[in-house]
Amino acid sequence: MFSREHILSAFSAAVPIMLGYVAIGLPCGILGNTIGLNPLQVALLSILLYSGAGQFMIPNMFLAGSSVAAITASVSLVNTRQMLYAASFAPQCAESPRWLAALFAASVTDESYGVNTARFAEGNWSVDRALMVNLFSQSSWTISNIVGCAVGAAVDIPVPIAAFAMTAIFICLLVTQKFTSANIVAMIVAMLGVYLCKAFGLTGPAILIGAVAGVVCALAFSALFPRKKGGLGSAPTEGEAQAGCRASSSSGPRGSAPTEGGAQAGATPVGGDLGRPSTSEDSSPDEGGERR
Repeated sequence: MFSREHILSAFSAAVPIMLGYVAIGLPCGILGNTIGLNPLQVALLSILLYSGAGQFMIPNMFLAGSSVAAITASVSLVNTRQMLYAASFAPQCAESPRWLAALFAASVTDESYGVNTARFAEGNWSVDRALMVNLFSQSSWTISNIVGCAVGAAVDIPVPIAAFAMTAIFICLLVTQKFTSANIVAMIVAMLGVYLCKAFGLTGPAILIGAVAGVVCALAFSALFPRKKGGLGSAPTEGEAQAGCRASSSSGPRGSAPTEGGAQAGATPVGGDLGRPSTSEDSSPDEGGERR
């Protein structure tokens, strides 16, 4: 556990994530500086909260005048997906120490989840290496936020430019989703909900209300219009029908002439004839119905 080989393999797997976190960690730190956070506070936020979307939401909602309760609820709702990510690794963590499994589950993110899932599927991957992938990624995120906060204090960067990074992250999350009917319903309802809330002056809880409305409508849509799946009594698919036709044509009805494949199968020699190749004369019946 935590051997040199494991550390090197985990670092190699985490490099793409670390580079990506630099690109979004810098504007996140700059945005944190706009609401008065110093580098130490940004570092603690990155270590204890460690939520890219959440850390972008906090300054944006604060600048929009949202209450602490609305910010807390919105960030908590966005981060609920992390519980599902962590729960999916339960089989891999079954034989690991509890402290190791708990630390690994607490540091899972969208990107590290994808990398570790692929590595576990390939085999020869362990929980300690998966944890190191998470920690390497978190270190890159934390350092990038600290540097961004320091740059924001030294250079005057317009807030709208830094704030757009949050919008860019959600756009990336959106385009990487599978465009099912339920996801499309959630997307449309959420955008409409946020727009209507801001139109009626509810700027603070607009994101929370839109997100909840989108999730509820998507769940209702899935319940009312479930996806069709093959089951008992359901009509066979085209592939199943073709497979059944081929099976029927190859077997033939009882009493019918054997097919070419059946005749060849029946021509397999047994007993003392194992060493002698069979011929068509060996297996063809004569006119009296007996084999020669």
